[in-house]
Amino acid sequence: MRTICLYFEIHQIIHLKRYRFFDIGTDHYYYDDYANETSINEVAERSYIPALTTLIEMAKNSDGYFKVALSISGVALEQLEIHAPAVVDLLMQLNDTGCCEFLSEPYSHGLSSLANEECFKEEVLRMNRKIKQMFGKIPKVFRNSSLIYSDEIGALVASMGFKGMLTEGAKHILGWKSPHYVYHCNMNPNLKLLLRDYKLSDDISLRFSNSDWSEYPLFADKYISWIDAFPPEEQVINIFMELKSLGLVQPLSSNILEFLKALPACAKERGITFSTPTEVVTKLKSVSQIDIPYPISWVDEERDTSCWLGNVMQREAFNKLYSVAERVHICDDRRIKQDWDYLQASNNFRFMTTKNNGMWLNRGIYDSPYDAFTNYMNILGDFINRVDSLYPEDIDNEELNSLLTTIRNQGEEISELHKELDVLKCKEEKKIEKEKIEKKKKTTTTKKSTASKKKVE
Repeated sequence: MRTICLYFEIHQIIHLKRYRFFDIGTDHYYYDDYANETSINEVAERSYIPALTTLIEMAKNSDGYFKVALSISGVALEQLEIHAPAVVDLLMQLNDTGCCEFLSEPYSHGLSSLANEECFKEEVLRMNRKIKQMFGKIPKVFRNSSLIYSDEIGALVASMGFKGMLTEGAKHILGWKSPHYVYHCNMNPNLKLLLRDYKLSDDISLRFSNSDWSEYPLFADKYISWIDAFPPEEQVINIFMELKSLGLVQPLSSNILEFLKALPACAKERGITFSTPTEVVTKLKSVSQIDIPYPISWVDEERDTSCWLGNVMQREAFNKLYSVAERVHICDDRRIKQDWDYLQASNNFRFMTTKNNGMWLNRGIYDSPYDAFTNYMNILGDFINRVDSLYPEDIDNEELNSLLTTIRNQGEEISELHKELDVLKCKEEKKIEKEKIEKKKKTTTTKKSTASKKKVE
């Protein structure tokens, strides 16, 4: 039976403020609070709230037939909790329907998977804890920032215990192959890969309201008929996009939410189901491995990382940021940790791109990529000075590595002790349960014995 795997991403840009060279060393606050509050409230009102309300309604009205997956970056959750708690309430309600799966991703929505393994792991584990705390389940499927994936990243994600991962069905990777199958990582077959059908996804997220599009207007029955026309052996259709596509990119006046509401009924008529990513990787077998030696993503026509690291400025900023990754990793200063998350966010590097992809890029306060680079590097200069004040640059690398090794060993030891504690708790619970049963048996035997004596008397 063919199934649709529908997934939405939630991420919110953290806007940096104008930061001059002369602010370095005197001003340690880097953010435009007004822009952050204004932008997240706008996205919440125009997209997140109506879109999530629709998803909740679809889940409740379908008796479990409709299913959806979401992922939320940690920095987006922080902003939503402060400025738009109504969105968090709706996420909780959607979780309560039992028809939504929440995936894990890097906390910062950054590019740590391309730079520092330990930093990446720490971010993902922190995101896992956040998801468990809010929604009650530890994620089993992972999606990297902007669906970035390579063989090495896949192996790293598999080593962290994930069963599946989402990525882009890039044409230069697939060749003649179809994205409508489950594949697996070539370095670890235990990690199954779900590949985005970029055409079907972009038909909704990019083209839906375009009156010049040859398929305009698009109705749910036509869309499902395209899916139904695929060969019967193609079992899973992965439709992945940003949640803000519903309402912000495609305005509510285009009837995008009415289109979405009609999908489950149209799919059911043709025997097409909906599944969460975990259900897909659990039920369906991989048809083959897929080889991706260089990182891919879902951004731009090239589907690679050039939008963040394609020019000298971007690589300079990227390398400078991650040059202090190990020092930040061992740091326990809350402010530095939070600034680290916000400065890692991929949009900071996206603003510096000089690529002409034919689409307008909103650079916010910046007039040009050079302006974005200058502002970011000024902030980064102050940030690195603060890190160096805690862990001076002249600390010997061997000494720093020794500290990191000690921390890792302590972390592993704590993890093992937690496992032992869980085993002991389980044994204690069984012991208490056994004692209760034996006590109950003794009580029953005593009562029977007393009753027998009374009869004899």
